[in-house]
Amino acid sequence: MLIIAYPREEGFFARAPFDYRLDRKLAKMDELLEDERLILQASLDLAKSAPQALETGRESTPVEVTLRLAVLRRLNGWSYRQVEEEVKGSVKWRGFCRIYEQRVPDHSTIQAREVLMGAETLHALNDRVVKQGCRQGVTQGTKLRVDGSVIETNIHYPTDSSLLADGVRVVGRTLARAREVVDGRVVRWQQKLFRNQGRAAKHLGRQIAFLSRRQSQKKRKTADSVQKMRRLYHKLVHVAQDNLDHAEQVIDLLSQHSSVKAIALQSTLEHFVPLLQSVVNQTTRRVFEGQSVPATEKVVSLFEPHTAIIQRGKAPPRETEFGRKVWYSEVDGGLVSEYRILPGSPPDNQDQWPTSLKHHRKLFGHSPITAVADRGVHSPYNEQVAHRHKIPEVALPKPGSKTPERIAYEAQPWFKAALRYRSGVEGRISVLRGPRGLRRCLNHGETGLERWVGWGVIANNLVVIASALTRRHRPLNST
Repeated sequence: MLIIAYPREEGFFARAPFDYRLDRKLAKMDELLEDERLILQASLDLAKSAPQALETGRESTPVEVTLRLAVLRRLNGWSYRQVEEEVKGSVKWRGFCRIYEQRVPDHSTIQAREVLMGAETLHALNDRVVKQGCRQGVTQGTKLRVDGSVIETNIHYPTDSSLLADGVRVVGRTLARAREVVDGRVVRWQQKLFRNQGRAAKHLGRQIAFLSRRQSQKKRKTADSVQKMRRLYHKLVHVAQDNLDHAEQVIDLLSQHSSVKAIALQSTLEHFVPLLQSVVNQTTRRVFEGQSVPATEKVVSLFEPHTAIIQRGKAPPRETEFGRKVWYSEVDGGLVSEYRILPGSPPDNQDQWPTSLKHHRKLFGHSPITAVADRGVHSPYNEQVAHRHKIPEVALPKPGSKTPERIAYEAQPWFKAALRYRSGVEGRISVLRGPRGLRRCLNHGETGLERWVGWGVIANNLVVIASALTRRHRPLNST
């Protein structure tokens, strides 16, 4: 049954065998997380954990505890197991998370409760935190700066050989497990259907990688090495296609069984077979037909298929990144008022700017006085949109050649001041990618990516608000 919070224990820290109190910044964050609307917003999703979660069943982990554990985990960069162990043995974290002397939930429970909160809920929670900052005077929403960054997915560097080997390994072990489920006579007469060829694919993949490294070291490809590479790829593709053919037949056999294991194995095959087929197709086009496969048609991970290939235009080896592009909007005071995970690898001057302006007006009730972005966002349409929102100072530097009128426009003092303000968003993104962990997503799937970015932004905003309030109320005699 859903419960909101444990009974409040005001004297919890006083009962400790030693003198202890939360530091100022943590105490401010504790106050911010007391917001009833934050807890209510999280309750809406957690109430869906069971059909009768509001009425029956044993008491669940409280909503308040779930919210605070999620924030604490991202503040310290802990895993679910780490947060369980740290909270168990710490008076500070027990008090901050409002667990007190109650039993600390298991790491699997912490994860399951966090997963229940969807992407829309996290956006709503972040909006509420930003409004708290506005109410506390940390921001007024008078300035807006936007920029994009990339968050990498947790994958290895994708090559055709490694993707084929991964696919054969996963499909092969699933076929081997299906042997125990289907009828005995089928197993007796069709043993090859359930053969796991993962070791053969792994061996071929290593040979291809070794030959590729030798070619790169010599900085040239001989005719013999090219032919040997093609032969190895031909064998690896043949193994993969053989596994695909077997998987199609095993799926039909599994569909005749209604056990939980049969359904799970069938679901696994139905998920990975199309992905492996796509890898076989792109390998055939690239290696054997000499075609250049567009980035939008490539599969770069079987386990994180939402991963996109993003060209950043940076110095090697960071010229290409594998992940998703995230668009951030930051307001005065250092709060990230909006974040969006973009599909594919879109340029900055598509629809990110108008959407950011619309969200800002919806969140604060007014348009910013100054709105600024880098030269990649500039376009006549984007400037028109900003003027339609009645923004007095729109600073979108124009790339390339400029007319004398445009040069004079961008030479105005307010325009230069806006560009100096814009450079601060780079520092904010650096903090998000560093201490807040938004350099690489360790969650699985696209929904996991949404949660990873959402909690990172929420934790960052809580720290920014708490830091500002702590500085404001610092005693004059403090050092």
